[in-house]
Amino acid sequence: MTKAKGKKPQRSGSNVFANFDQQQLKEFKEAFTIIDQYRDGFISEMDLKDMWASLGIIQDDKFCAEMLKVSPGQITFTAFLTFMGEKLADTDTEDVLHNAFACL
Repeated sequence: MTKAKGKKPQRSGSNVFANFDQQQLKEFKEAFTIIDQYRDGFISEMDLKDMWASLGIIQDDKFCAEMLKVSPGQITFTAFLTFMGEKLADTDTEDVLHNAFACL
């Protein structure tokens, strides 16, 4: 079953992968891989520090530790998808945003 382009993720049980289309999954996997600097399948405090440094921003340990507190356990790709789904649940779809700017 495919989803329409720009469709919001919908909660459907415990399979977080079902909440996104293939393009979204690909983009989230790419983002996760960029953040997972040590390529161990988990986002750690050091991964976050290194990611920020690659963007030219120096963050201290406390800041990165606070970022990790959004997850009750280790941040795997599945946990990352769950977090992103929760954050995107209250956002407008791509079509809504496009139409809003088209009116300008």
